[in-house]
Amino acid sequence: MREMLPFGPGVFAWGLVTGVAMVKSGLSIVESLGLSLLAYAGSAQLAALPLMAVFAPLWLVTLAAIIVNLRFVVYAALLRSHLGHLSANTRLWLGYFTGDVMFARYSALLAEEPDYPHRVAYFTGGATANWIIWQVSSIIGIFAAGAIPTSWGLELAGTFALLALLIPLCRHRPAQGGVAVAVIVAVIAHDLPLRLGLLAATLAGMTAAIALERRLRSPAT
Repeated sequence: MREMLPFGPGVFAWGLVTGVAMVKSGLSIVESLGLSLLAYAGSAQLAALPLMAVFAPLWLVTLAAIIVNLRFVVYAALLRSHLGHLSANTRLWLGYFTGDVMFARYSALLAEEPDYPHRVAYFTGGATANWIIWQVSSIIGIFAAGAIPTSWGLELAGTFALLALLIPLCRHRPAQGGVAVAVIVAVIAHDLPLRLGLLAATLAGMTAAIALERRLRSPAT
């Protein structure tokens, strides 16, 4: 939990943005609180909220949230070798508590200390700390939405916090290729309606990263 504190301000800013966005998108206080506690998925919430605000079809809102959070399938696959021996209930809880920040920090720990003996305790403590910071900031944003102006630029602060964590994870060519493709597609498809450009960029980046990884692992290369 102590090691997660340096990332606290960035997580707090991102949670605050999400809390404010939920209320300003038309959700009630109760609906916003329920979404924050049940979903616990800031990027998916922010992707779905503009679609909900314009009454987009339910299938599109659902698809947007799923696609944006597909990275957690990758997280789960990578965590399986470390947490797969736990009971089903414990794995479900840890799956719910898993966030980008904690996954990045846990990956860094294993890179530094591959034989670290207290992996489950480390992951549980860090993930719980991240969840608390997020929920506190999100709830503050929900109740203070009317008093927090958009001119504060909190979205940018949250984005910078995520970039600081994600950039070190892009040391390998598949990740770099996926990011490059996603950026290009995001710019080209920026003006698509219903934020479909975000979905297109996410899918294109994931596809490129997977294709490049397979190519690099191929015996022919």
